[in-house]
Formats: sequence, C-alpha cells, structure tokens
Amino acid sequence: MSEPTKKIAVIGLGYVGLPLAAEFGKIRPTVGFDINRARIAELKDGHDRTRETSAEELASATQLSFAADTSDIADCTIYIVTVPTPIDAHKRPDLTPLIKASEAVGSVLKKGDIVIYESTVYPGATEEDCVPVLERVSGLTFNEDFFCGYSPERINPGDKEHRLPSIRKVTSGSTPEIAETVDALYAEIITAGTYKAESIKVAEAAKVIENTQRDLNIALVNELAIIFNKMGIDTQAVLEAAGTKWNFLPFRPGLVGGHCIGVDPYYLTHKAEALGYHPQVILAGRRINDGMGAYVAGQMIKAMLKKRIQIEGARVLVMGLAFKENCPDLRNTRVVDVVAELRDYGVEVDVHDPWMDPEEARHEYGLELIEEPAAGAYDGVVLAVAHDTFRAGGPEALAAWRKPASILCDLKSAFSPDQSDLRL
Repeated sequence: MSEPTKKIAVIGLGYVGLPLAAEFGKIRPTVGFDINRARIAELKDGHDRTRETSAEELASATQLSFAADTSDIADCTIYIVTVPTPIDAHKRPDLTPLIKASEAVGSVLKKGDIVIYESTVYPGATEEDCVPVLERVSGLTFNEDFFCGYSPERINPGDKEHRLPSIRKVTSGSTPEIAETVDALYAEIITAGTYKAESIKVAEAAKVIENTQRDLNIALVNELAIIFNKMGIDTQAVLEAAGTKWNFLPFRPGLVGGHCIGVDPYYLTHKAEALGYHPQVILAGRRINDGMGAYVAGQMIKAMLKKRIQIEGARVLVMGLAFKENCPDLRNTRVVDVVAELRDYGVEVDVHDPWMDPEEARHEYGLELIEEPAAGAYDGVVLAVAHDTFRAGGPEALAAWRKPASILCDLKSAFSPDQSDLRL
C-alpha cells in the first residue's frame, strides 16, 4: 500500500482535478493547485463554478487546501497533473498547458517524488514530451531521482450517477515498483477498482481510443441520419427498431463537442501522421462530426424556406450552448457552428442557456447570451442542448417564443416527432 503520510498536489482544478483533490483530501494531506487565483478564492469559499463538487463535498475533504503559488506545493511528494489538453485552430494538439504544468512541477521536484499525469494525450507524450521538461527544470534524472505514472481521467461532466470513485481507474508507472505504488494510491479512493496497465504508453493509448471509438460510432449514426433524411425516414424510429437486437449499440446522432470526444481523436491521428501513417477511418469520422453544425443550419434554412419565411433578417433562438445537457461546460461546444452558419445566411440569432456563465461565453466565443427570450419573436427555435429545464415544459412552453409560422428544430429528439418540424 502507498504511504498515507505522503502529501499530494493536484495541478489544475477543473472538471477533473477538483473532484480528484476532494477525494484525496478526505484521507490524506492534499493541495489543490491552480494558476487561476479567482478560482482558488472561490474554492476557499466552498464554491465550485463547474457544479461538479458540492460545498458539502468540499467541506468533507478536511485535509484539502488550495494554493496558487508553487512554493505552497514544494513539500508535496506526489504530483498529479490534470490540466486540459486542447487542440489549436488547425486541429493540432496544444500541449502548452501540459508543458507549463510540467515546468511548475519541475521547479519544486525533489528526489524520490512521483509525477502522475491524467491529462489525455497521444501515446508517448508523458515520457517523450513531459519527462524532458521535468528533467530540464529540476536537474534530476528520470527513473533514478524521480518517477512518473499515468492514469487517464474518466470524468463525465454533469453525470451525477457515475462519479470518480465509481468509475474503474486505469493506472500505470514508469517502473514496475512505481506502477504498484500508483495503483495502490488510486485504490484508496476508487471503490470500483483499478486496472494496472503494463506500461504508461498502453494507458495513454487506452484513454485516447475510448473516445475515438465513441466518435466513430456517433459519426456513423450522423451519416445515417443524413442518408435517412434524404429518404424521408425518421432516424430515431430506425434506431429504436434496430435497438431491439441485443447487441445493437445505442448511439444517437448529434453535435459532437466537449473536451474529449471531439478532441482526443486528433491526438491519436497527430501521432500516427508523425510516424508516417495517414489515418483514414478516424479522420473520416471527424470530418462528418465536425460538419454537423453546418448541416443542421442548412436543414433549418430549408425548413424555413418551405414555410415561406424570409431568411434575411429572420430571428432564430438557439437553446443551449453547453457541449452537453445539465452542465456549464462549453469547451469545444459545436453549438457555435450552428450559430455561425445561421448568421452567414443573414439570420439574427439569439442564444439562451441558463447553465452558462455569460462572461465565459463572451470570452470564449464572443457570444452575448440573452437572459429571457422575447415572446412571439422567433421564426425558428433550435433545441441544441436538452437541459432538463428546457425539457420540462415540453414544446408547448417553447411556443410562447415562436411566431405562428415558425420552425422548431429538435436536435436532441427531446420531444416526439409530431411535436417538432425538424430533428436529426
């Protein structure tokens, strides 16, 4: 078993890091570290803006403290890095947060310390990209003076059923002994159990293909939705019929965004291309999913034209900006593609999402959210994210915002087919 006296630092307190820090903070000294001082101040007051960790959960983590200065984590011996790994405008992996976090850890790294990465990366990134930074900044030697592990995060934002302790954890270490230590460490908080991978690269690869597989399955049903739409067949009806077979996978069409499914495949394809192999199936799935926002907007415009609605100057309400329902996470949300495409047609678009921080929407996408839609003002409504608050009133509640001759586009199939004009 790992030694309970060893102090942990969790680097990055977002959707992944904070729940992890809170769990460890219940049983051993833990410091939650983040460079965002405003975030640290909020957490010290018991408030988590991501809504993943409640004030009660934070209060129960009696050994958890928060810090924004690296000097406050210098006495830790285990460092767990949980920073984001996004893609840039050219869909290439952006390791900047990971490298900066590694530099911060390297500045306080000591002999015998262990650095564990949870951020999603391509196979080899921990040892090929992060370890050299740790060595350069610390002046220490990998696998002699310090050691590394990799345990991919499996957090599902907004999911109150599958929480960190109840999701089985893959672990790995840079030596057999460290692999045992890392596995024992996570076993202290993961009630669902752990799975010790044979190497760091295997653990990295396992994570990146989890979401690549989901991406491809969603791309398949998205392409089927496009085909069935041309045939005049309701895609949801087809999927429900096919779903009566025991081994049919229950994927549904839709916009594919977020910090994982819409991003992780590009990490794998980047590494493959660096090795001289051009992935075909994975990138084909990405192209389909990345194009769904424009497709939805195009279908919306066609439906409006069929009702003889003047497109130039028409008003459309887009309901939801988060990348998924019942969470305030807008990272890589593809709803913005629908908004941008509709505006290219000359449509005036309002975006409404009570889960979102208006300042964050403004900062990330330049979008001004509206607090309350105007009654009877819209030629079209797009239900882009099926928050419970949107589902609650049904299409009848949305009717108050629509003009008599208008279109309801139900992207999430939240309502029955006869209650909407358009859906995937």
